[in-house]
Amino acid sequence: MSKFEEILKELGTLDLRGMYGQDFLLTWDKSMQELGGVFAVADALRNLRERNISTRIFDSGLGVSLFRDNSTRTRFSFASACNLLGLEVQDLDEGKSQIAHGETVRETANMISFMADVIGIRDDMYIGRGHAYMQEVSDAVARGKADGVLEQRPTLVNLQCDIDHPTQCMADALHLVHHFGGVDKLRGKRIAMTWAYSPSYGKPLSVPQGVVGLMTRFGMDVVLAHPEGYEIMPEVAELARRNAEQSGGRFSVVNDMDAAFEGADIVYPKSWAPFAAMEERTGFYGAGDSAGIAALEQELLAQNARHTDWECTEQRMARTNGGRGLYLHCLPADISGVSCNQGEVAASVFDRYRTPLYREASFKPYVIAAMIFLAQVENPVEMLKSLEREGKSRKKR
Repeated sequence: MSKFEEILKELGTLDLRGMYGQDFLLTWDKSMQELGGVFAVADALRNLRERNISTRIFDSGLGVSLFRDNSTRTRFSFASACNLLGLEVQDLDEGKSQIAHGETVRETANMISFMADVIGIRDDMYIGRGHAYMQEVSDAVARGKADGVLEQRPTLVNLQCDIDHPTQCMADALHLVHHFGGVDKLRGKRIAMTWAYSPSYGKPLSVPQGVVGLMTRFGMDVVLAHPEGYEIMPEVAELARRNAEQSGGRFSVVNDMDAAFEGADIVYPKSWAPFAAMEERTGFYGAGDSAGIAALEQELLAQNARHTDWECTEQRMARTNGGRGLYLHCLPADISGVSCNQGEVAASVFDRYRTPLYREASFKPYVIAAMIFLAQVENPVEMLKSLEREGKSRKKR
């Protein structure tokens, strides 16, 4: 049996009916079988592409991207995913649209969706805003379809919000699945999701929250580490605790980076802003208080500066399981002596893990494509078989 056939056999055992016609907003909204379906379809699409077989399920259509924050990897991953499936990407620049003139979310969502099959949104800057905005867009296009305005309802994919970063965390998880040899091999593995020092301000909470919200579902021993005062959203921490109880894993919170690294199989040192401070910033933003935001920024930079010792060093990596723990990062990392004077990770550690880090990032286009595929294809196994059977060359050789 070929690798592709093995993937399809596994895919055929999963109940994925709940994925069809639906959005992908939060990983914890999806069942374990649905998460497994994303992994399997991502692997199947990659397998076909590696064999030079076209995976275009669309002959035309748009993938609309809306980024309210800067992005390199996720922006290009979304474009790659859309192109892989046969969609053309159109960026929505709010500054050049009628949104700047007060156009409503409902109107914008419908106007960009006449021939769109997917909308990807990154809105991660303000607590209480990003996920709520995505839900509003989702409701608007659903209403547009029900009213007969839209011929199809576009799939909405969360490319990072204030709560979760599902495309990143699912790509991280698929990287771990391949590294350790299967989803079942993740059970009992210790992963340290730890805060790390950064000289910049206001990094979103969505990566650490997404990691603890997802990895606790695989029966892993998940440790969240941060200095006092850098807590994540309490409801996400509680979700992680419940997930660990249900999966037979563990979830703990410590204020000691060394303790988190001790015996870890995987480490994920990443800076983020305190939840309380991000709530405060949202209040200033809503009030249009630019002076308040500026003062808060200086306060948080000073707070960060008290924890410059929270760095992923060779000494800390030596504390991991056999000194061979896997280093993860969503990138770009703040690399000490390279991208900044002092940052999240020592240059020697980053350089040693550069290839695995790039491999980790390479899963994201396929994960995004799989999320779209499962929302747009009613019978994924038959569609994948059809693509292989047709065997249309992706590239002339």
